[in-house]
Order: sequence, then structure tokens, then C-alpha cells
Amino acid sequence: MKHWMFAGPKVGVLVALAFQSAALAAPASTPSPSPKLQAHSHNDYLQKRPLLDALDQGFCSVEADIFLVDGLLLVGHDTSELRPHRTLEALYLKPLRERVLRNGGRVYPQGPEFHLLIDIKQNGASLYQTLSGLLENYQSLLTRFEENRTFTNAISITLSGDRPKEKMLAQKVRWVSFDGRVPDLESNLSPHFMRIVSDNWNHHFKWKGLGEFPAAEREKLRQLVARTHAQGRQIRFWAAPDNPMGWREFVDSGVDLINTDHLKELSEFLARNR
Repeated sequence: MKHWMFAGPKVGVLVALAFQSAALAAPASTPSPSPKLQAHSHNDYLQKRPLLDALDQGFCSVEADIFLVDGLLLVGHDTSELRPHRTLEALYLKPLRERVLRNGGRVYPQGPEFHLLIDIKQNGASLYQTLSGLLENYQSLLTRFEENRTFTNAISITLSGDRPKEKMLAQKVRWVSFDGRVPDLESNLSPHFMRIVSDNWNHHFKWKGLGEFPAAEREKLRQLVARTHAQGRQIRFWAAPDNPMGWREFVDSGVDLINTDHLKELSEFLARNR
């Protein structure tokens, strides 16, 4: 998934001022963050401390891109970033299991289900076979998906990117759900299969997060969220405005997962706007 970029130096100044204003509005010291259901760490592995930085800010959703290399599930945005020690298991699954065991069966003590979005960058069918074998070792922690039932557990995994849809549909029991796209709302896929709908913001909206959100686009967003919720699903956008103006619209419209690369800023925003 691509990062959303602000265009031009003037826009960059405005965005910097927006973040500065948000920071000044925050209290001088805050207690340990409570879980924030809408906070999604986009390309989380690019943070200084993958997973851990997000957990420190109370995030309930993180994203990891993966490749299959010599039998290992390696984390990175492209092949030049891959390193043998940066595996999905080492960066995410093992630390999450340690947290769940330490916190009485949840990632946060008495907290909500935690969401791990796994984006397959290539070779979806073969990678999924390897991933499924790995997840069998963690099934005591994972939400289980069947044709007409979902059994919620500490960690819920959603598969995005190069998703082997038919192979997933053929399974009676899965440890992952399917990340749909907006056109998939026209399908009859079960919400126990396609639990989340994600899409590129720029495919549906022109607003870039500066100036007034056009009323017609705001209404379109709210109708899309309502339509998704009516089907028992959640919605998320990538390449979306990643600043306080954008976050305000997403909160008001009921977007379930708010993509960000700015973990601390979004955490503070959500704490102030509960």
C-alpha cells in the first residue's frame, strides 16, 4: 500500500502547523494510553520499534507486508528491505503471544480483540500455504473463522494484498479473514469470510485533507460507511488524509480503522475525541 503524500511545500507547511496545533492542545502529561479501537498502524514495520511503538500508543490494529523467501515469511515493503531476522513470527506473532500470556488472555488487560492485517506482496497461493502452517502454532490466540460463525479470540488476522480467495473459500476453518474492496460489497460473501473492506481513498474521493471537506463527498463517505456496517463489516482506507482534519472526518463518519504513519499524534487525537 502506498503512503499518502502531501503535495507541494505550501501544503507541507500547513500540515506541519496542523500537527503543531494538535500537539499544543494535548495535555503536558498523560497516563498510559487506553486501547484505541480505530487506530491502525499503516506499514507498522517501518516504525522504529515494529509493533511495540503501536502498543505503547494503545493501537488495536497493525499492518505487516510479507514475502515468502526460502521458506521464511519476511516483513518489508519491497524485496530490498527484507532481512532474514525480520520475520512475521519474530516481529509480530511471538511478541503478541507473550503479551497475551502476560495479560490474562488479551493483548491489553481486559482489552478488545487485537487486529493484525497481513498484506501478501506476491505469490499469494504458495505464501498462504506457508502462513497457514505457521498460524496453526498460534491457534490458541487467534480468532477462528468458519462459514457461518466467527469465534473471537485475542488476535484477529485479516489477509490483504495478493489474497488466494478461492483457496480461502474452500476451507471450512480459517485463522484469517478476507480483506475485501468496495466493489465486493456487491457480492454475497459472508461477513464471516470478508470481515473488513479496505480501499484506496483516491479511488473514491478527491479531498486531500486540507480545506473544507466537500459536503457531497462527506455524504458519500457516510453512506459508504453505513452500507458497509449494514452488511456486518468494517471499513478502512489507505492513501487517505493522514492529519487531524482527516481523522476528524473519519471519526465523525464512523470509519472503523484509521490508517496512520503518525502513531503518537493519532493516539493523542483519539484520546481527546472519544
